[in-house]
Amino acid sequence: QVLDFGWPDMHTPALEKICSICKAMDTWLNTASHNVVVLHNKGNRGRLGVVVAAYMHYSNISASADQALDRFAMKRFYEDKVVPVGQPSQKRYIHYFSGLLSGSIKMNNKPLFLHHVIMHGIPNFESKGGCRPFLKIYQAMQPVYTSGI
Repeated sequence: QVLDFGWPDMHTPALEKICSICKAMDTWLNTASHNVVVLHNKGNRGRLGVVVAAYMHYSNISASADQALDRFAMKRFYEDKVVPVGQPSQKRYIHYFSGLLSGSIKMNNKPLFLHHVIMHGIPNFESKGGCRPFLKIYQAMQPVYTSGI
């Protein structure tokens, strides 16, 4: 059985997707004692770490989001092929997922509308104005707008 839960590279999966992945993994593993789950990822392996840490917490292998992240980081220390969950957004989503599991966070299914974006000033990282910001907006994980620089 092969399931594709892909999401765009360099993004943390949506909470709904993390929930779906964990549920599918748990259902498969509990169907028969000989079942295993193999995770495959093209590109950024840190994204895979989000799924592993989330499942460790989902299945009570780890009691908290921090413990799941710590355990995954320790595995990274022993095995060079696993990349730790390192991006702040990835760590944040593990904590969001933990909040969903505990009931302290509820998902909002109402649509969100972006009406405008305001940037107050542009940081000057170099003496000659080295910061050239741009804006990229996604809808349902698909880019719908990219500003000029």
